[in-house]
Amino acid sequence: MMGFGAGAPPGSARWLLGHELRQAWYGAAVNGSGKRRPGTAAIVAWIAGFAALHVFAWALLAKAGAGAVGLPLLAPVVTVVLAVCATFMLATALKACVLALFERGDLDLLLSSPLPSRSIFAVRLLGVAASTAALFLYLFAPFANVGLVRGHPGWLGIYAAVAGTAMVAACAAMLSTLALVRVLGARRTRVLAQVLAAVAGAALFLMTQLGNLLGHERSAGVGPVLAALARHPLLAADSPLWLPGRAALGDPLPLLGMLLLAGAAFFLTVGRTHRFFVHGLQQAAGSGRAAARPAGALTLRFRASLFDTIVVKEWRLIARDPHLISQVLLQTLYLLPLLLLILRDGGRVGAGVNPAVGAGLTLLCSSITGGLAWIVISAEDAPDLLVSSPAAGRTIRLAKLAAAAMPALLLVALPLLWLIVHAPLAGLLAAFTTVAAIVSAALIVQWVGRPAPRNNFKMRGKENFLCSMFELVSTLCWGGLGWLLVALAGGASEWTLAGAALALAAGCAVLLLAWLLRHRQDGR
Repeated sequence: MMGFGAGAPPGSARWLLGHELRQAWYGAAVNGSGKRRPGTAAIVAWIAGFAALHVFAWALLAKAGAGAVGLPLLAPVVTVVLAVCATFMLATALKACVLALFERGDLDLLLSSPLPSRSIFAVRLLGVAASTAALFLYLFAPFANVGLVRGHPGWLGIYAAVAGTAMVAACAAMLSTLALVRVLGARRTRVLAQVLAAVAGAALFLMTQLGNLLGHERSAGVGPVLAALARHPLLAADSPLWLPGRAALGDPLPLLGMLLLAGAAFFLTVGRTHRFFVHGLQQAAGSGRAAARPAGALTLRFRASLFDTIVVKEWRLIARDPHLISQVLLQTLYLLPLLLLILRDGGRVGAGVNPAVGAGLTLLCSSITGGLAWIVISAEDAPDLLVSSPAAGRTIRLAKLAAAAMPALLLVALPLLWLIVHAPLAGLLAAFTTVAAIVSAALIVQWVGRPAPRNNFKMRGKENFLCSMFELVSTLCWGGLGWLLVALAGGASEWTLAGAALALAAGCAVLLLAWLLRHRQDGR
């Protein structure tokens, strides 16, 4: 990768592609974060993980008897896996296209050079496809290699199938991004693509929770339905639906067809849209311009209370950054399985409430509050202005804490109310741990958090290890206490009570230690 473009004529497509791959390897700076190439420890960890995946693939294929399973039986399974991967490839490619069009900031320089725009667009699209395929090749290449060793050279088609799927996903993502730029404009397209990419991760979690979402009785009824569908002629082993799986397992004609489809998608996308790619870049360059001043006299509206003014101001600043909302509040999608657990178990008081409800609500709210507290407190854009203002520092700090804590409290208010009505003791105990976790997360960020730019949200854990560790330990303590207290409400052993007391003490100890290490607030 590092020497791919070495020796290529400057300005050639190969030279540009080598630069693109180096950018990916070094983790090209976004918003000025400036990453370096992966360290030795990270490279060793990747190699060790790749070796472990080979061991896992060998054990899995040996246990499943893959050598005795024919191509017609494996093809449906591989096709389903490829279809699921294609969904996440599309989300990843959308994010990469937004990065290529809006974030990198180097296309204006490239397009002002003598290089043809078609070559620039083609290389950028190849870079999107390569970055999209990288993770999935890392995960599935061990199966191809193990298959080769076990006497199935056709399984090397996994490489081509993953690369071809990634190319089609990259072309679809680029076309979708450019079409959205034409319909919605550059700024809205950027937000929408980032939100869609973030939703994909939460969707994977929801897919793993289908058993809980349906319940045991409905899950048991799914098996006969799937068995009946499997007998349909359209889903037979030789059905055309399974051609992608057959291609991945080395069937020559489907594999050739997949490669031809990927090549056709690439050349059609480059040939038909590279001019609009330049137009989209021009829109992106102008998307940050300030809006025109509204007509009429300037009016200033202040609230009666300084506390209310600060809270509303913080919420308004967060609302103006939908990407931050997608990063923080999309965690609420993880609340859906918990809501169904509450609705299903809450009405059966005699059977008790699932302890996972108390732990899940506590962990989720603590995580959301920690993220919002970092945005509101640590990522304050004008801390010096607030310190030098005539307002009382205590009022400002309390308002910021409230702005960070209130959204999580509002999110869980209805689930907790439902739980309290149907299982009063368990609901009250879950409410206690949830509120304690929310307050602790906000206080820890205020006491030991460090100022940081708002666009470093994803890197906040690495930049302030102490605060992150306090948040993690506090979250685990209160989450464990939520589990144990709800279990106690259903009648548990004395050891559960002792564990709950230990978790409570640990949570309070973490909060006390954070207070002792707190930053001084200039005497205010």
